Amino acid sequence: MATTRNVILADRQDITRAGLMYVLAGFADVAITFADDKAALIQALAEKPEGVVILDYTLFDLDGPEELFILSQRFRLVQWLLFSEELSLDFVRVVIAEGSQYGLLLKDSSLGEIRAAINATLGHRRFICQHMAELLLSPEPDHREEVNLTKTETEVLKDIALGLTTKEIASKRFSSFHTINTHRKNIFRKLGVNNAHEATKYALRAGLVDSAEYYI
Repeated sequence: MATTRNVILADRQDITRAGLMYVLAGFADVAITFADDKAALIQALAEKPEGVVILDYTLFDLDGPEELFILSQRFRLVQWLLFSEELSLDFVRVVIAEGSQYGLLLKDSSLGEIRAAINATLGHRRFICQHMAELLLSPEPDHREEVNLTKTETEVLKDIALGLTTKEIASKRFSSFHTINTHRKNIFRKLGVNNAHEATKYALRAGLVDSAEYYI
């Protein structure tokens, strides 16, 4: 009798979940659990401490790679597939150095590559998508690009640092969710960060947000 393989989809986007479920339907003996946030992910891992986590690291509420590594150490039988729209190269290098339990897949990968990534991860093998592999093999630049945020991006970053959600920022600025989400992606790309926590640390260091205001 085949053993059921547990897969936790830690991704908040309905369209991504639907796409992953479609791909996972092609694999036998897979049981899927959903996790919307860190607390739900930890609960799912406690109930099913073996298997695979497909995690959108960029949009999830993890406070940096250290928290990801702590979870991995706590649940040592789990293989992770980090499935995001964009991941900074510095972050990727840190993750790869941490251990082979982390695979890397960008959301613009082909359907065939996504299937291959899931197949490898289910077999507890590391998978690195072609785009990310090419970035890793390219020579490092001699210096970092100067961060050049637009006025709107700076204002959105300040709101992110103050804890506002994308929906709340859109309402405040009388903009669409899509517009603010695009600004958010551009900000993260320019700063070389992966999530709101890392962006907030940059905003505090740069003096865009007063620390007293942040801690209120």
